[in-house]
Amino acid sequence: MLMPSVSRYMTAQPFTIERDASLRDAEQLMRAHEIRHLPVLEDGQLVGVVSDRDLRLLAATAGVNASTTHVDEAMTEHPFIVTGDTALDEVVTIMSEQKYGSAIVMGRQGIEGIFTAVDACRVLAEVLQRVTLEA
Repeated sequence: MLMPSVSRYMTAQPFTIERDASLRDAEQLMRAHEIRHLPVLEDGQLVGVVSDRDLRLLAATAGVNASTTHVDEAMTEHPFIVTGDTALDEVVTIMSEQKYGSAIVMGRQGIEGIFTAVDACRVLAEVLQRVTLEA
């Protein structure tokens, strides 16, 4: 069987947020769309990624105001980036080895998608269901 590319399982055209948006804005966006990762942009360019966990950790810090603190204070710079044609096994291997929660899928026009640990679980479930049916 030919290894599928990450583009087959990524979430296409993910929601993004600007680096100068507030933590509260990021929390609300994540909650409204039931997501846990947001690529962070500055002038349309990827500068980081922020997770719900990043937001919670920073918000728990004494003196941090979620309405006035910017996303760039919680984000991870230099996120894991792949292209849409990257083999799925390569992406999940790197994610598991490095303990990354997501991979940003980039193309010529910018962000094409995001592949998260939740997406990897969906792939695993699909494979296990297929194996069970074949047994």
